[in-house]
Amino acid sequence: MAQTAVAESDTGPSLKELAREHGLTKAGRLPRLPEYTRHLWSYRHFIAAFANAKVSASLGSTKLGVVWQLLTPLINAGVYYLIFGVLINTKQNVDNFIAYLCAGVFIFGFTQTVVQAGSQSITANMALIRALHFPRASLPIAVTLVEVRNMIASIVVLIAIVLLTGEPITVEWLLLIPALILQTFFNAGLALFVSRLISKVTDIRQLIPYILRIWMYGSAVLYPVTFFAERLHGWQLALVEANPMLIFIELIRHALMENVTLAQPVGLLWIQAIIWTVLVSFGGYVYFWRGEKGYGRG
Repeated sequence: MAQTAVAESDTGPSLKELAREHGLTKAGRLPRLPEYTRHLWSYRHFIAAFANAKVSASLGSTKLGVVWQLLTPLINAGVYYLIFGVLINTKQNVDNFIAYLCAGVFIFGFTQTVVQAGSQSITANMALIRALHFPRASLPIAVTLVEVRNMIASIVVLIAIVLLTGEPITVEWLLLIPALILQTFFNAGLALFVSRLISKVTDIRQLIPYILRIWMYGSAVLYPVTFFAERLHGWQLALVEANPMLIFIELIRHALMENVTLAQPVGLLWIQAIIWTVLVSFGGYVYFWRGEKGYGRG
């Protein structure tokens, strides 16, 4: 009986090995966090260009342009001073209430505008998301950069107000830089968090103005921080003093003003600011990354 020849099996590389060799990955696969971060970094020029385009578009739609970036916080501070400083007279325990109030309004406004813009960074750019492939985290990070640029102009105005109201220039003014850097990373984490959350549950966007308003009232923006110690005790006071926005505002006031009463020792404020920044920036980034493949679908 004739023997049947058996063909030898193919000894070449497998499909998996070929894909790995040529840098191919599975379609729709969520990249690992380090890989995603490298990919995001490679799009840094796109992020900067997108942020610049948003600035140009926003300024081009009004006649005053960049002036509104300075007028808006000034108008808010003026209204709050009239209501809380004059009518309600919350300024009684603060020597330089104008600078105290403006610092709170400007610093809280920085986070407030980032959250508001970040909440729409995915839902308002669906056409771009569906048309182009890029790390979606580019969008909330870009809106954060837009508000950083606006904040730089606001800080110049705040410094002028502080000087005009009699505060001297001291070496502690240098603490403005690390405090604002920490707040920027904190804001970026918030923008990443709310952008994913609202892309999944759009109704939450309606609650954001109320959440921000309550947050402002709990951050000693409009009245001295001593009001909390006079009215709250125990865990309630501890909860308010752990508020990250209260912490950032206190750090800025401490840097720019002399003889300002703080809720906690300044060293403890810095420790808490660093902890909040790490938790919110990293947590928001990871939360956003986990939903990367779902943006623009459905």
